[in-house]
Amino acid sequence: MQALREGLGWSQEKVGVEIGLEESASRMRISRYERGVHEPPVGTARLIARVFGVPLAYLYCEDDEIAALLLALHKRPPDARREVAKVFIEALESSAT
Repeated sequence: MQALREGLGWSQEKVGVEIGLEESASRMRISRYERGVHEPPVGTARLIARVFGVPLAYLYCEDDEIAALLLALHKRPPDARREVAKVFIEALESSAT
């Protein structure tokens, strides 16, 4: 989340305010989420994902390559997502044999 925020040039306060937190508490809450001190409730994570324009699952990826693939897929229109997913799955299945 921190990399997304910094990539946009946003402060922790801005993220907090964008998801509806009080400005006075937003920096501390977002900081705790970024450092892993607290995990945001799913509803809050959903708001964060929406503000950043990423799928919710992106925030939970522990692997940078998978996160990058997920983000690239998310940026495609729905029809293209289905086609890319189909081709990708077929390629994985054929390489496993």
